Amino acid sequence: MAPIPNPKVLFAAYPAGYPDVKKDFKYDTSESIDLETAPLNGGFLTKTLYLSVDPYMRGRMNVGGWALGSLFEGYGISEVLRSETDKVKKGDILYASTKFQAYQVWPADAKVRILPKTSEIPYSVYMGAAGMPGQTAYFGLKAVGDPKAGESIFVSTAAGAVGQLVCQLAKAWGLRVIGSTGSDDKVEFLLNELKIDAAFNYKTASTAEELKKFGGIDIYFDNVGGPTLDAALDAMNKFGRIIVCGHISMYNQKPEERYGIKNTYSMIYKEVKMQGMLVNTYAAQYSDEFYATVPKMIAEGKIKYSEDVTEGLEHAPDALVKVLKGENKGKAVVKVA
Repeated sequence: MAPIPNPKVLFAAYPAGYPDVKKDFKYDTSESIDLETAPLNGGFLTKTLYLSVDPYMRGRMNVGGWALGSLFEGYGISEVLRSETDKVKKGDILYASTKFQAYQVWPADAKVRILPKTSEIPYSVYMGAAGMPGQTAYFGLKAVGDPKAGESIFVSTAAGAVGQLVCQLAKAWGLRVIGSTGSDDKVEFLLNELKIDAAFNYKTASTAEELKKFGGIDIYFDNVGGPTLDAALDAMNKFGRIIVCGHISMYNQKPEERYGIKNTYSMIYKEVKMQGMLVNTYAAQYSDEFYATVPKMIAEGKIKYSEDVTEGLEHAPDALVKVLKGENKGKAVVKVA
């Protein structure tokens, strides 16, 4: 078989603010691969089907993160084309941290999850509700939030990939849910599709006033940081818990430009716990429980999901910038093949 192009997305420059699609990324088509003869060295060869773009990637584009000239990497879905290891076989569909490249040779000891051949949900959903964003929601709520039926939870970026799952899991577990988002149509989605108890557009409404009307909160799932976190601190009930998952409002700011929270004093007399969380920290503890629970709930229609699909590897940078600006509607997915 003649060699075919093996395009890839490279990290080209450190962004100043929001990434510049033309300057900070490079779509490189110089490499080729022979799918029949490429050396596997005991590993396996895959074709990339889908890639996930997520807010955390912006943090890795700063000095100290990804090296300039390196391949972009994120969660993805791939199909095994050839294998020299018993770990996977031709035709297997894999979920793993994946290079932003059309084809990839993996070592035999690569950490991958083989997805069911007869999956009742689309494979792309394993990058969203049934993947890392869903795990982030599930693990964060379980490990840090310690939710109890009848409690109240506030979710920022509630219409985002993580926020949607937090909202729906919280409702399923008997909590009252209020969510914030950045547009009126997303507010309607939260109220009419996800059926949460209250939602508001933080661009046109006061977060502090909306939380006051809701009657206070026991848990805050923080995806944005900044003034929203400050408002949540002020609205916490006694022994409240704050899950610090992301600070998307500050990812594109210089350190000296970032908002400094002011209401930490209230944590003392309210005895509030605030804890950061990284999804991989809790994978060993909760992954099996998650995969036994959430994909089934999605297949049964108990958890809804939405996707914002971008066609073509060359447009992956556009998809990431769209996420960082909050312009996506649903989990951002890049369809590669």
